[in-house]
Amino acid sequence: MVSVHMSMVTLRQLIGMKMIPFFTLHRRLPCLHGAVGAVRWRSSYKQAPVLTATPVRTLIDEPISVKGHFLTPHSPVTVCAQMHSEDGDLWEAFAHYNTNADGTVNLARDHSVGGSYLGCEPMGLLWALKPAPGAREGLRLRKKNVETPYMVQMSLLESHVSPSQLQSAELATVTTERWYVAPGVKRIDIRQNGVVGTLFLPPGPGPFPAMLDLWGMGGGLVEYRSALFASKGYASLSLAYFGHKDLPPPQNTINVGDAYFKSAFELLRDHHQVCADRVGIIGLSFGVYVTLQIATQTGVKPSCLICINGPVGSTIKLPDSNGKKESFESEEKYWTYDDKGHVSFRDISLPANLQPESKVKIEKVACPLMYIVGEDDLSSSSIENANVIEETLTAAGKSHLFTRLSYPGAGHLIEPPYSPNVRTSLWSVKPRKLITVWGGHLALHAAAQEDAWKKILGFMESNLRG
Repeated sequence: MVSVHMSMVTLRQLIGMKMIPFFTLHRRLPCLHGAVGAVRWRSSYKQAPVLTATPVRTLIDEPISVKGHFLTPHSPVTVCAQMHSEDGDLWEAFAHYNTNADGTVNLARDHSVGGSYLGCEPMGLLWALKPAPGAREGLRLRKKNVETPYMVQMSLLESHVSPSQLQSAELATVTTERWYVAPGVKRIDIRQNGVVGTLFLPPGPGPFPAMLDLWGMGGGLVEYRSALFASKGYASLSLAYFGHKDLPPPQNTINVGDAYFKSAFELLRDHHQVCADRVGIIGLSFGVYVTLQIATQTGVKPSCLICINGPVGSTIKLPDSNGKKESFESEEKYWTYDDKGHVSFRDISLPANLQPESKVKIEKVACPLMYIVGEDDLSSSSIENANVIEETLTAAGKSHLFTRLSYPGAGHLIEPPYSPNVRTSLWSVKPRKLITVWGGHLALHAAAQEDAWKKILGFMESNLRG
């Protein structure tokens, strides 16, 4: 048998030029003709490492597949994710892996042995993102402009290293786009009848089922959850009611009352592209109180309610007919501080601390209600408030309306999946700097967000489309 050695480049040249190659023979030439089918060569060409993330462009709640190829078998590698927030702050996560016998690493199959997370976590590089060392204190990642994506650069690094060693050990990179809004979704500013918000409409003429979207005492106008709902086929109105320049001043008080929220619900319900009898409400934190308040008003008939870590009443009064207002600082007697000086607002919402006249008449709830509890919530007394709702509905013969989801290790900010959680973040700068605690253990919180989001969409599907 003839053993033939030539480079891949030489082979290509010979084929292209139809030349007869010069072979190094280990046996006589007469044997060559019968051995052509068994000719073997050894290539000096080596494929460069490749990192893939598919699909490259996705909605924020959709998983991606991250794989490394053409690596040295059984070797240590690091996979790193880095992105900049809209304020220019660098966020990053990294994980250590060992390649398989075939020279690959697959985040859906392989286990991280170190770094930002451990174990088999296909989306760990995204939910484990945190501010890079040396970043400003108290950062929290919140999308402001939903019409642009987060651009996440993923890198494959040689050995088990940290992102600070990125330049010296980089093998391959890929950039992914993470969107809150799908193609064709319309964003419409709402400044109508005193209502301040943003309406998102799915592609097409409709009519669509809809959600009124309420956030908490962080204030402002938070759009990204509504944008994502519209990307799933629901019209959604993100409503501002506190701390927004287009609302009546001053911004550190809630200056709108029941009439404002009722007007917002009716504005959404009466939109020509909305199914009037298929409108739900979702609230997080203080938005839970507002959600329940709207749902128990005369003339407002939501199809379902989704409450995430919030109270059934308030320690401050919403504006009354005389225009009397109270600021959030009036609750300070209930604030508590940890050994780092970080403030917790948890005791504010303890049922015993809520003003009796502010408590929502839960027994009036007439539609399905899902309450989501983060058992490590350090900003709201979620467990206790969930208990009040469950006990009240049971006593009223309405236990069939109540669904409770409870997540050990999850904190206050249960958001769309793969969103990075921060246990603490900056709450205010003026009149004084405050860092607040939200709670949540990284991997458990991430798992809660993923499961809760699936169940939220399922709940909406059952009650707004079914």
